[in-house]
Order: sequence, then structure tokens, then C-alpha cells
Amino acid sequence: MKDIVIRDLSITLGEARILDAISFSVQAGECFGLVGESGSGKSTILRCMSLLMKQWQGQVSIGGQDVRAMPVVARCRTMQMVFQDPYGSLHPRQSVRTVLAEPLRIHGLDDPRGRMDRAMTEVGLPLAFLDRYPHQLSGGQRQRVAIARALILEPDVLLLDEPTSALDVSVQAEILNLLADLRARRGFTYLMVSHDLAVVDHMCDRFAVMQKGQLVEVLGRGALTGVPGEGARHPYARELIDASIAYDRAM
Repeated sequence: MKDIVIRDLSITLGEARILDAISFSVQAGECFGLVGESGSGKSTILRCMSLLMKQWQGQVSIGGQDVRAMPVVARCRTMQMVFQDPYGSLHPRQSVRTVLAEPLRIHGLDDPRGRMDRAMTEVGLPLAFLDRYPHQLSGGQRQRVAIARALILEPDVLLLDEPTSALDVSVQAEILNLLADLRARRGFTYLMVSHDLAVVDHMCDRFAVMQKGQLVEVLGRGALTGVPGEGARHPYARELIDASIAYDRAM
């Protein structure tokens, strides 16, 4: 288990300030959520952390190590990302076996067959699915493959970019329960982006509310369940939570 510390993370594209001096920390083994309206900068934080975006200022460290100073191999072994679209994140012409074997080959890890079998078992997929292609799998099965690919290098931190939003409601709960079970058994640290506060309530210990590239407040789960003294103070955070509660009641 490793912690995450983000200090003064900022990024400007042209004249637009995409992230404005974002600072927060995630404890080792914690699931920390990022919520807010579309375009608030939630997913951009994950892309900066993983260096998919590199033109940013500030500091991001995992387990006390600056991500920019880490060798690529060490960074990939420490941190992996699960994307929103389980079909778009998998190569349509590569079998599941190839998808899982490639990171093992790149990193020179031994016992590839055993590692692939264990990864498939951990995400609840039959070993026969190793020879299937993405178009032969359901959306939930594809996301399980994406999670298995993230697990196979045995990282300490998983970055989860709305991992269930592209799935049917009936499948979302299965994937969330899988992620919760993996965290309980393996001690992962999760940083999860979600627009759904019900998902945050189910998964996260704490969460940060984002608005227009700024972090406006960090809250515990009690803010979502009405625990006295734990409610949101910032007007936007209160508005977001109240709107989510009203929507859930209406449903």
C-alpha cells in the first residue's frame, strides 16, 4: 500500500486554466473520490498523475516518490489506470491473452501463464475467455478484462476514471463490488473519478468536490449520509450533494 500526495497541481492550456493549484492527499489503502460537474478537471488530475498529460506544474508523489522522477518501468509497476470506456481501451484485434501478455513481456516478468490465469480468476472471468476478442465480450466482461490488465503488474495504486459509467445499471454493481473486494483483499489505494455520488458513497472513504478546475472542499462519506457535523460547507458542494439526494429520492 502506498499513499498519494498532490501539491499545487496546475495546468493551463492556451488561456484556459484547467487545474488551479490542486492539493490533497490520499492515505495508503484508502479509496478517495473526485466529484463535480463535467469539465471540472476530475479526469485531468488522473491524466496528469499518470503522465498522459505532461505539461503541468506542481508535485505528485506516490509512496514518497515524485512520479516525474520515477523510471517508466517503476511508475507503471506502481500505478495503473482503468478507463471509462471498456471497449475503447482494448485493442479490437487483440485477444484477451495478448492484452494481458503484453505488459508481462514488456516488464520481463516470469510465469506469464500463471499470472494471466490468476488475473482472470481475480476478476471473475473463465480462463477460456483468454482466447476471446473484445467484440465477443459484454461491456461488463470487457471492463473486467481492463481491470485484469491493470492488476497483472501488481500495482499499489489504481486510478479509476468513471469505471462503471459506460455500463448497464445491472452490471455497474457487479464491477463496483469487484473493485471493493479487490481493495479489501489486496490493499490497493484507489483514486476514483465519478459523477455519481451513490457510487462515491458505496466505494469511497473521502471525496473532493471539484468546480471549474478548483478543489472547493474535501469531505467524508458522512456528508452524503447526513452525519451531524460532517456536512458540506461550500455552497457548490452543498448544492451538488442536495441535488444528488433529491434525484435519488425521485427515482
